[in-house]
Amino acid sequence: MQGEFMDKRNYKIGLTSAIGCAIVWGLLPIYWNSLKPIPSGVIIFYRIVLMAVVCFIACAFQYRPKNVFKPMFESKKSLLTYIIAGIIITINWSIYIWAVNAGQVIQTSMGYFLEPLVVCLFGVVIYKEKINNWKKISVCFAVCGLLVMIIGYKQVPLIAVGLGLSFAIYAAIKKSVSAAPLQSLLYETIFLAPVALGFVCYYENAGVGALTAGSGKFILLMFAGIATAVPLALFSFAASKLPLITVGLTEYISPSISLILGIFLFKEPFDTIQFSAFAIIWIGLIFFTYGEISDNKNKAEE
Repeated sequence: MQGEFMDKRNYKIGLTSAIGCAIVWGLLPIYWNSLKPIPSGVIIFYRIVLMAVVCFIACAFQYRPKNVFKPMFESKKSLLTYIIAGIIITINWSIYIWAVNAGQVIQTSMGYFLEPLVVCLFGVVIYKEKINNWKKISVCFAVCGLLVMIIGYKQVPLIAVGLGLSFAIYAAIKKSVSAAPLQSLLYETIFLAPVALGFVCYYENAGVGALTAGSGKFILLMFAGIATAVPLALFSFAASKLPLITVGLTEYISPSISLILGIFLFKEPFDTIQFSAFAIIWIGLIFFTYGEISDNKNKAEE
């Protein structure tokens, strides 16, 4: 009886964390947009430095000093993996922040709707994973959704593709990582932090950095590390308490919020072509979700 109570309690806490994480991620465009007129490049470099600092402090409290960097040096391969993962996630962050501040929040939403479908495709192509027919159909719908955008606008939605692809590559790389989430993010950012700090110093010295935007904006920017770390910590906690299918379903909340913000808060144009593309991708996500449920049901029966 007590074990059943604890399972229900853990599920509720995990679900609250997952939804909280998705809401924070979904609302982040408001935060990044509020940092204007600080240039996107400056925001990105500050974010890398502050993320490394926040992760280091968190890891220092959570682990013994000698164990903070221990997993990073398990092998040359793991060290290289963290460096590559750091570069890829920085590319993802760069596209995202630039897009938000360039008035392309709707495209960022599409990118993160596409991400689970691209991850699924990567699993088949790179890791030779077998997927059921529902997931195959979902990938086809994702491709059709992109084709609608390409044919309708006569150009590739580079922001959406760039975000979805970069995060899918990042997720694929993370499959081979053994460190805990905060440790992993520390290793990924710590190699780039000195370079980012150099650019921060250069921009500030040249008079085009964050300090020129005023003390209010600069103080707001100092929360960039926390804004990145908090949802990640919530996600990691949720993943340890919930079935993956439940965690996966809550991930659709974030791009949904971003889409609503793009249309109603930032007043970005949302025409018939975009609506059609999103509708096709949403149908694909329904098939994908059903495929996930089927996979989990089959595993439970085995």
